[in-house]
Amino acid sequence: MSSEFLLCPAPAKINLFLHVTGRRADGYHLLQTAFRMLDHGDTLGFRVRGDGAIQRLSEVPGVPAESDLIVRAARLLQSKTHCRLGVDLQVDKHLPMGGGLGGGSSDAATTLLALNHLWALDVPRQKLQSWALELGADVPFFVYGRTALAEGVGEELQPLGLLPSWYVVIEPPVSVPTVEIFSAKELTRDTEALRIAGFAVTETEQRLLQGRNDLEPVACSRYPVIQKALDALEPFGSPRMSGSGACVFLPCERQAAAETVVKILQTEWKVWCAPALDTHPLLAWARD
Repeated sequence: MSSEFLLCPAPAKINLFLHVTGRRADGYHLLQTAFRMLDHGDTLGFRVRGDGAIQRLSEVPGVPAESDLIVRAARLLQSKTHCRLGVDLQVDKHLPMGGGLGGGSSDAATTLLALNHLWALDVPRQKLQSWALELGADVPFFVYGRTALAEGVGEELQPLGLLPSWYVVIEPPVSVPTVEIFSAKELTRDTEALRIAGFAVTETEQRLLQGRNDLEPVACSRYPVIQKALDALEPFGSPRMSGSGACVFLPCERQAAAETVVKILQTEWKVWCAPALDTHPLLAWARD
């Protein structure tokens, strides 16, 4: 076995809009959203072991190894495929927890994709996506690995063509529990789904802008600093919250415009910018 770690990216995601369209009998919410990845995120390291052990070597504050999604993802893949190999795992965290950028879900998906490759399992992407749903609603999207329109609880995915774009992201200094926002009595749960399929790229962009994030008013009322972050971006365009918060983003057509906004706001906020990723960097490590 190699003594070197293979370093793999786990990109952030944003929700360009997020509508809660209903609720299932089991309590899960039905959603419609547009997922887009950004060229910014965590970095994971993988080193194959021959003894079947799965060990996380990095400390992640507040996340015990056994409950970490990367450990759970490795164990899930090992169990589903009866693989006898193991892995040492390293985590270099950059994405905030409770930030709405999909950090834990992206880490889990990168683990599935990387080990599918390193363990030479050759599991097809669709099967990996179905297994990924056991780890969380956003994990199948990262395994899918393309800009996507998502429905159901987030697992029904179809490709979405969008123009190149840069995004400014503010990370407010709070961690928002997803369960708290989705369980709020005041949450809108009957938004009509957008009809997008069949539109040209530019028309699709306009229809996405007509949407909203149904979770945003709830999160802002409970965590006022999120509204302050939105207000900070408002002079530059049309900001929106991602996921259940806390992070907010602003689309920009060009890199220079995004970098200018970052320079203006960086004295008061933790803020960065990144281009969109049309495909996941590890897309080739699962066959369609």
